[in-house]
Amino acid sequence: MLTMTVLVLAGGGFGATQLAHTAAVSNRLSDRIAPARTAVGRLESGLLEQVVAVHGYVITGDPTLLLPYDEAVRTERTTAARTRDLLDGEPAALRELDAAVGLADRWRTEFAGRLIAQRRAGTPATALAPVVRRGGVAFDAARTALTRLESRLDRVQAAGRADLDRARARRDLFFVVLLATLLLSSVVIAALVRTTVLRPLNRLGASVRQVAGGEFDHRLRPEGPADIARLTADVETMRQTVVDALMSSRRDRDALEQQADELRRSNEDLEQFAYVASHDLQEPLRKVASFCQMLQRRYGDRLDDRARQYIGYAVDGATRMQDLINDLLAFSRIGRIYGDEREVDLEEVFTQARSNLSGAVAEAGAEIEADPMPVVRGDPTLLTMLWQNLLGNAVKFRSPDRPPRVRVTVTEEPAGWSFAVADNGIGVDPRFADKIFLIFQRLHPRGTYDGTGIGLAICKKIVEYHGGTLHLDDGYADGARFVFTLPKPAEPAAEPLPEQRDGREPVVPV
Repeated sequence: MLTMTVLVLAGGGFGATQLAHTAAVSNRLSDRIAPARTAVGRLESGLLEQVVAVHGYVITGDPTLLLPYDEAVRTERTTAARTRDLLDGEPAALRELDAAVGLADRWRTEFAGRLIAQRRAGTPATALAPVVRRGGVAFDAARTALTRLESRLDRVQAAGRADLDRARARRDLFFVVLLATLLLSSVVIAALVRTTVLRPLNRLGASVRQVAGGEFDHRLRPEGPADIARLTADVETMRQTVVDALMSSRRDRDALEQQADELRRSNEDLEQFAYVASHDLQEPLRKVASFCQMLQRRYGDRLDDRARQYIGYAVDGATRMQDLINDLLAFSRIGRIYGDEREVDLEEVFTQARSNLSGAVAEAGAEIEADPMPVVRGDPTLLTMLWQNLLGNAVKFRSPDRPPRVRVTVTEEPAGWSFAVADNGIGVDPRFADKIFLIFQRLHPRGTYDGTGIGLAICKKIVEYHGGTLHLDDGYADGARFVFTLPKPAEPAAEPLPEQRDGREPVVPV
């Protein structure tokens, strides 16, 4: 590349010199020599006009014939001055011009002016014949000098044309040679680029394809020019980084697989525990409760009040333990046992939940109002359990001063549906907004309200299993208001038309 740059700069400089020389020769010919040659011809013509005017006046004595003489003299002086400017730089031609002008001035002074003066004085033309003959000799000398100047300018002009032709020939030859040199240099540079640049790039591309094909241990060796070597080194650094990340991801994957195996074993243990809890643990609890009740019925009249109280505690504890186990099993089965996901009409689910609570609703005199329900995707059993827990809590935790009123509102949002269950009950202190969703967390003494304190935890797990969120509206002051969201069902993919299944454009009827 440096060689090509030097060659272009040198060729450009030499070419500019040739062009400048050719322009200078051409300008000398066209701007100086040719106009000077024309001007000398005009000097000669003007001198002839002068001699003709003088001879005519001498012969006829008519003064009007002198007007062309005076005009020709003025023109000669102007033309001579311009010719001197044109011949600046041509000393030999200038000397001949000055000699010719001097001879013309001598002719006008010694002969033309004398003849004009004598003729004006009345001298006859015959008497002036000797002066006319001697003046003719002087005129011929001046004219001969101008002719010699013309011949010199003709020779200078011919030499200039020859110089111009040689300059043009050198210029054309130089540009032909320059073009051939540039073409040859281009071929050489192309060969060098192919050898020093393209081959290393091809080898680099082949190595990159090997790595991309799975040969991650294939190392890239820098070669070729410095830029390509740096590029290869950078690609090798990237390869090493990718390999390190791949090895790290493999280690992470192995660790995740190991954790997944452990989770599977843990889930199997939980399944076994759930089976034991639902069968083996339930049986002893039923026996404890049954035998305690039998003791109370058979020996109740023989026991004092404290013994009967103790038996009641035992029966209540066993029953409460059964309820806790059942609720815990229900909580653990969410997302594991229940998995019948399909499009669910919440209107039907809500109606079923309210029907399940009809006894408690009638006993409390509760009123339940709800907006029209949408269709969502989920498990109908879990969604029924969700509404049953939320409505049941609204009825259970009612205010003693007024009958319960439950209002369910539905709002459509861009991402899904937002549901709000508001009641006029005793409400929840905002300080416990997060605690109420924890498993087996109660805000009231055990004897005040029935239940195990797991209902809201089940609701939260059901909502999150369906991809939504559940929270307490801590800004609601007229009771408790729970807000949860459920996503909309995914839009089914459009079925392609029969004529589009083979990739052809559909035919539109007209």
